[in-house]
Amino acid sequence: MASKHNLTKNQSLVFDRLVASAVPMSAYDLLDELRGNGLKAPLQIYRALEKLQEFDLVHRLESMNSFVACTGSHYHGADAGFVAFAICEACGNVSEFSDEIVQNQLMAWSKERQFSPHKTSLEIRGLCAACA
Repeated sequence: MASKHNLTKNQSLVFDRLVASAVPMSAYDLLDELRGNGLKAPLQIYRALEKLQEFDLVHRLESMNSFVACTGSHYHGADAGFVAFAICEACGNVSEFSDEIVQNQLMAWSKERQFSPHKTSLEIRGLCAACA
């Protein structure tokens, strides 16, 4: 997925660390873990994350102020704009998914109200099967 983008060194370091992580990471978690690779300032991390989000390689979990690598399990198109996350409150595992029925219902709701969404992110918090 990342191979179709010409990532900078910093973007590659951040992306690879998120891919390897079992749990979402904040920008400061990333900075702490990547200091040894030459990343020394929060701005370096934020710039890398911003570009990775533009490339749809990384998602921001709003409720946790943290980031996860995209699993690629859904379509990222110009008008897709919908992604959902199931977040386990015990182990921190995050499962990414997209559901066409939910997306269609949200789009119908928006159309009825003449609302033009740019991005929709749904976060469901609870316990995964392993922790339940």
